[in-house]
Amino acid sequence: MIRSLGLAAALLLCGAGQALADPCKAIPDSGPMPTFLYKGHSFSGPVVQVLDGDSLCVAVGKGPQNWVEVRLSDFYAPESHEPGGPEAKAALGRIALGKVATCVSKNRTYDRIAARCTIGGRALGELMTAAGVAQGGRAYPGKTSPASTLASQAFTTCAAARAAGAAPLRKGQVGYNPKLDGDRDGVACEPK
Repeated sequence: MIRSLGLAAALLLCGAGQALADPCKAIPDSGPMPTFLYKGHSFSGPVVQVLDGDSLCVAVGKGPQNWVEVRLSDFYAPESHEPGGPEAKAALGRIALGKVATCVSKNRTYDRIAARCTIGGRALGELMTAAGVAQGGRAYPGKTSPASTLASQAFTTCAAARAAGAAPLRKGQVGYNPKLDGDRDGVACEPK
């Protein structure tokens, strides 16, 4: 009997360790993805865990089996083991943890979904940039093309640029978005 209890306890501890390694279980490791996560579908819920600087768990129901692991599609944080990685994770935690995120699915990536998520109507990628978090990581488009770096870090609204203390933005400067340069003089988000 004691031996059986010891084995049960060991199995329970192993299961707990696995749950910590991958706490979001809504998307199976293999097999079909839930239909509510198909490309273009939206889902929302509180952010219950931040896994690194660009991955988090969104609870669409109770328990880890209803937690969706999301890889942000609009922000590329440095890898956890690289310079800036721990700071990016901490920033995403401050920005998102405990708040309701609304996400639009893009594509499946392993046992998670790439998605663009907003909190309070503002994109998480934009909020991370406004918080001063530098982008990086293996998939970061800026590693291959300076033009894509500028495009991926462009502010989508002047309010976001002002909140980040980056306005006004000049053409060629990180964050500049020609869509925000109404008079096309090379300066976006000029003071009113």
